[in-house]
Amino acid sequence: MIRSNPVRKLLVVLALLGGTASAQQTHTGQGAVLRALDKISSQTIELEVRSGESVQLGRLQIALGECRYPAGNPSGDAYAALEVSETGHVGTVFSGWMIASAPALNAMEHQRYDIWVMRCITS
Repeated sequence: MIRSNPVRKLLVVLALLGGTASAQQTHTGQGAVLRALDKISSQTIELEVRSGESVQLGRLQIALGECRYPAGNPSGDAYAALEVSETGHVGTVFSGWMIASAPALNAMEHQRYDIWVMRCITS
């Protein structure tokens, strides 16, 4: 199976949102608000993660590298660098950028949980 490049996807989305990645001014948030769906219980959970830190969700460990957003729009167009690993499994479940305005573009594939970015934490 051929895997697509998540950075390329990010550049395409940013271009579609009204500019190129190099031309769009961004700010770095102090963290991110993520939403998770437990597909078994149908429960949604909001998680706040600070940049450089991680949180536990069941058997998942979710680490946030950073959260960026275009100047003036911290919610709709936020994108976050995440690394998700699972206890008892080698490697990562997900590693890359997730985009708040296009969650399906680079989605995490997991049998129990869906995770997506809601917004950056700006203060």
